[in-house]
This record gives sequence, structure tokens and C-alpha cells, in this order.
Amino acid sequence: MKILLLDIETAPNLAYVWGLWKQNIAINQIENAGYVLCWAAKWLGERDIKYVSVQRRTAASMLSPIHRMLNEADAVVHYNGSSFDIPTLNKEFLVHGMGPPAPYKQIDLMLAVKDSFRFPSNKLDYVAQALGLGSKVRHEGHELWTKCMKGDGEAWARMETYNRGDVVLLEKLYARVLPWLSKH
Repeated sequence: MKILLLDIETAPNLAYVWGLWKQNIAINQIENAGYVLCWAAKWLGERDIKYVSVQRRTAASMLSPIHRMLNEADAVVHYNGSSFDIPTLNKEFLVHGMGPPAPYKQIDLMLAVKDSFRFPSNKLDYVAQALGLGSKVRHEGHELWTKCMKGDGEAWARMETYNRGDVVLLEKLYARVLPWLSKH
């Protein structure tokens, strides 16, 4: 079975708003919709982590390699990917004129953690640290995304390290919880 481990990073939606609390943002207030900034993925059991971003590519050429990888995958492991990563990628594929990838099974480790365990937090960083698997790569927070959107090369280097780090952590967590995955 060919198993793909995947993580994406996205730009936020940009909108004009009048306040910060209890806002209802209308469609005509959206200046730019969010999009995939970059993704990192690897095949289970292989060392190489593929990373591609819009820093030096068009959106369509950035998405083509992950579309091909999803076509090859029997299963995709992600963290909150059933609600976020996969629907976001599918939207991007549709927007850029790509068809749906071949069917694959999804192994959402966040759902597995929620279903089988009661950690105080279900965030990847918390669960990984609680299990002694390491932690997410530290960065400056939201500013990292805005710097990347403005073309800051040093920020893009940090984003790559962060995105790749999530895939490494994801693989460690997958190996650790695999015996508990009844729906695998």
C-alpha cells in the first residue's frame, strides 16, 4: 500500500472590516481569498520530503506535483486534513482546471487522537510533545505568513523548514498511534 504523508500551509483570506469583535464579513468585503502557499509531502518509509511553494512557481505548477502524488496514493495521512488540507487542495484543483485525483483513503490523525484518547489539547504540537516525539518548528507566528505573502525570502526559508517539520512530526505520530487505528 502506498501511503502519503501531507501538510499544507495557506494564505489567510484578506478582507476589509470595521471592527475586531463579532464581525459578519460580507462577500463584497473580501479583497483576496486564501490559497495554498506551499505543501510538503513524503511517502511512508522513504526519506525524501518534497516541498513546493508559490514563491518561485505559479499556483498551477505548484499544485501539479501534489495532484500527481495524490493520484498515486492508496491512503493519505494528515492532521485535520479531512476538514482543512484535502478540501482546500480540492478547491485549488478545481479553480486551476484540474480534475479530482484518483480515490484514496484518508487517515486523519487528529480525528484518531480525538476518538481514542483524551489529551488536554488535540493540537499536533501538544500531542507530539506529550508522547515525546518532538515539537513543531518554532516561528514568529502569523507574521511568517504575511512575510511570505510579501515575498520575503528569509521568511520563505523558515516556512519551508516549518512545513517539512510538520511532515516529520506527522510520520512519527502515525507510527506511534498506528496500533490504535481501528479504521486503518
